Amino acid sequence: MPLLSWTLTAVLACCTLAGASAQKLSDERVVLQTTKGDLELAFYPEVAPQTVRHILRLARRGLYNTNHFFRVDKGFVAQVADVVGGRTAPMDAHQKAIASDSVQGEFSELKHVRGTLSMARYDDPNSGTSSFSILLGPAPHLDSKYAVFGRMVAGEEVLSAMEAMPTRKEGMFVMPNERLTILSSYVKEPYEASTSECILELRETKHRADGLAVEIEKTRDPVCLQCSIMSSVYDPRQDFV
Repeated sequence: MPLLSWTLTAVLACCTLAGASAQKLSDERVVLQTTKGDLELAFYPEVAPQTVRHILRLARRGLYNTNHFFRVDKGFVAQVADVVGGRTAPMDAHQKAIASDSVQGEFSELKHVRGTLSMARYDDPNSGTSSFSILLGPAPHLDSKYAVFGRMVAGEEVLSAMEAMPTRKEGMFVMPNERLTILSSYVKEPYEASTSECILELRETKHRADGLAVEIEKTRDPVCLQCSIMSSVYDPRQDFV
């Protein structure tokens, strides 16, 4: 019986991961540069389009810079603070306007497992603003009640280092003893990393094409080559221009 139970659990876990991986990830990625290292986040625009747009807007305006993870509950969640109260840097008027925006609760069938990005909210299901969690383990009691909008795609070692931090409990929250700051953040736009590589490949292709053209020219009949040279010097159609 224990073996059967373990097998069923493994199958369910695989199905859950397969369902999440089947969702299309956005081209944009947000990188949070924390005091423990970098976390790279990707998003599900087809599952939670409003939430994804909102988070990307916040990141592009630098609102997560100097913010922090106020909560690190091992095996449960690492939660980013609301930018209104979590940042140490002041906000300008435009940033304040964005920070006060809320999003509709976009609940789905996606499961809360390690690496999932889940929007925080109050009792009102449409009260999400800028706080969100990275799941540190399965949390089925959150499924369909909190909006899953993406997943972490790089930084597992950073997440583990965060979990290893000494913590204290304040009310319902387990909080790190030292401030876990998001020093900076940025949005990785589509194909940004490969642009220089593409340019180099195009140059190399052109170089090979030019070389091939020279080789073809060398093998052409000398008489035809002379005709080609003459035609390039004089074009009778130029008389009618």
